Amino acid sequence: MRILVTNDDGIHAEGLDVCEKIAGELSDDVWVVAPEYDQSGAAHSLSLNDPLRLRQLSERRFAVRGTPADCIIMGARHLLDGKGPDLVLSGVNRGRNAGEDVIYSGTVAGAVEGTIIGVPSFALSQTYRARSGNPPPWETALRFGPGIIRRVLDAGIPRDVLININFPDCAPEEVDRIAVAALGRRHQERLYIDQRQDGRGNPYYWIAYQRHAFQKAPEGTDLAALEARCIAVTPLKLDMTDEPYLNKLATMFE
Repeated sequence: MRILVTNDDGIHAEGLDVCEKIAGELSDDVWVVAPEYDQSGAAHSLSLNDPLRLRQLSERRFAVRGTPADCIIMGARHLLDGKGPDLVLSGVNRGRNAGEDVIYSGTVAGAVEGTIIGVPSFALSQTYRARSGNPPPWETALRFGPGIIRRVLDAGIPRDVLININFPDCAPEEVDRIAVAALGRRHQERLYIDQRQDGRGNPYYWIAYQRHAFQKAPEGTDLAALEARCIAVTPLKLDMTDEPYLNKLATMFE
């Protein structure tokens, strides 16, 4: 089995090495094609107005000056020369990609692009609290990632479906269980524009997050699963059509 690995944190990210180790538990034919620079929040963007610069670091490890989607296309359409891949792994992201994060996530986008080209694809993310000062517990993703991927592959993934896996912020022995969960939803009031001034008094801005009172996530969602120290496994579809409203609109315009 030939595995193509990418991420959105960049070619030098620790989580990419973790993902490569997970892939190594599944196959000895592993190729890494990742962004040259951090592409967090790039979502499913393509570099259409700039050339893709490719840099080879070792026999099967490459950096692309582009997005995660660019990397999957480069790997599948060029570097692998039409001989695969048989599986795409994107991650392991530094931080969770749960709820509406999947809309912005370059990690999820890498798996989406793999699914578009018809390859079974997984997005992998390791939850951690950035302000705690503690590093992500990568050993949790390492311990459980290969087994979950094997079980899902053995069962089969429907076409045009990808698997989003979020590991909780705890040591492997503290994981409660594996929970199959729906996407959650957070309150977007926490998102705000942080305005600052440079040394010449010119304004510049950061998209930032502010702390807010804890609100328990609805049961059955990926957010609730992570709060309960469960591994959240969520299938995502490429087809975003809302069927009920589609039928209602059809009656309106007939």
